[in-house]
Amino acid sequence: MDTCDNRTRTFYIETFGCQMNVHDSEKVAGLLLAQGYDAAASSEEADLVVLNTCAIRDKAEQKVFSRLGHFKADALAGKKTVAVLGCMAQLEGEKIFAQAPYVHLVAGSASYRKLPSLLVQLETGNQRVTGLEYDDQAFETEFTRRNNPFRAYLTIIEGCDKACAYCVVPFTRGPERSRTNASILAEARRLVAEGYTEIQLLGQNVNSYRDPSPHRMSFAELLAAVAEIPGLRRVRFTTSHPRDFTREIVDAIDSHPTLCNHVHLPVQSGSNQVLARMAREYTREEYLEKIALIRSARRAISLTTDIIVGFPGETEADFEETLTLLDTTQYDGMFSFTYSPRPNTPALRLDDQVPEEEKRRRIIALQAWQREIQLARNQKLVGKQFELLVEGENRKRGQYTGRTTNNRVVNFASAEEKLGSYVPIRVTGAGPHSLVGERLAMSVASQRSPGTERGE
Repeated sequence: MDTCDNRTRTFYIETFGCQMNVHDSEKVAGLLLAQGYDAAASSEEADLVVLNTCAIRDKAEQKVFSRLGHFKADALAGKKTVAVLGCMAQLEGEKIFAQAPYVHLVAGSASYRKLPSLLVQLETGNQRVTGLEYDDQAFETEFTRRNNPFRAYLTIIEGCDKACAYCVVPFTRGPERSRTNASILAEARRLVAEGYTEIQLLGQNVNSYRDPSPHRMSFAELLAAVAEIPGLRRVRFTTSHPRDFTREIVDAIDSHPTLCNHVHLPVQSGSNQVLARMAREYTREEYLEKIALIRSARRAISLTTDIIVGFPGETEADFEETLTLLDTTQYDGMFSFTYSPRPNTPALRLDDQVPEEEKRRRIIALQAWQREIQLARNQKLVGKQFELLVEGENRKRGQYTGRTTNNRVVNFASAEEKLGSYVPIRVTGAGPHSLVGERLAMSVASQRSPGTERGE
């Protein structure tokens, strides 16, 4: 899009938050490129700076406002246009203008398709523009600029119909809206034709997928259908909700080696009392039944989770129950957070707030506990062989980084590898968060199918 000085405008996007936000930024970049913008190499060089935001925790919002301050002088001088998009924008709306009056555009996570028209409003003289209406087709955009040449994100469901007491997602992403199986499969086939070998299916609750077409394909059936697309090597999915996790999902993983043997199943707490206050809609015992389904699979399925400590009313006994849950489930990885009050959520009305100092003590203890579990589990993998998707390199060290189908990160030395290639390795060392391996010759590697390694 040319300005009056006949210069093509440039943009730069900074992304905060989860894979959904990363993929949203790919969609926004595609839309801007289609409108004639060029991508700038840095925020300093850009005419339009876009912050795609997260609202899950208060700390995330603080980071955004801190970052906005860096652009204040240029924005006030008319040298930059500053836009705040995403979950924080949807949650806070025009309040952002009050705290950062130099911001020009605030648009929520369901308004990306309207971004071109919103920018036109700015260019025609409006000083502040908002886009906060929900769009049922927000997850489908005509243009997407993908950042990774071999792994592609594919949104299959937007929003959330759950009502967890601490969570803002129903406010920021709206109600659940699923795509038709036909549109998902068509996009997956296009991605494979373009050279992508790994696809990650995305949704706030990805396994809550409900096909709106007459076919009424289940999530497990969708997984199987995507996995059977010729040329596709790996299929991942995240994030699953325990209430909607079924035996059929495990059966699909068992039956289709292309489906990665990794499940991310957030538990949030090991205490029934806390789970009830969180309105998670399952008990510890019911959650463990889901874990039993996963552990009964023929393939060794890696398991990761999310945990919140310091939720209102959480006692020391409640926290101890979370620690014992780690012992029982033996997670391969964990994302952990201290409870952060969020606007509009029911948890704001709960009594017995846990002091910040106690939250910090508990999360340190939780992470130390899980670290020991991960170290022990990773050490059992020494000597095992895996197929890696090569994802990165460290030229100075002569090292490459890859990921196994069960989501383990492995560092290995090699003279030269092509990013996006699949190589065999043997694990030679283990830490709590990653493995060390040695590159094997193709003839030495096991001939088993991708994704079938037991690994434990």
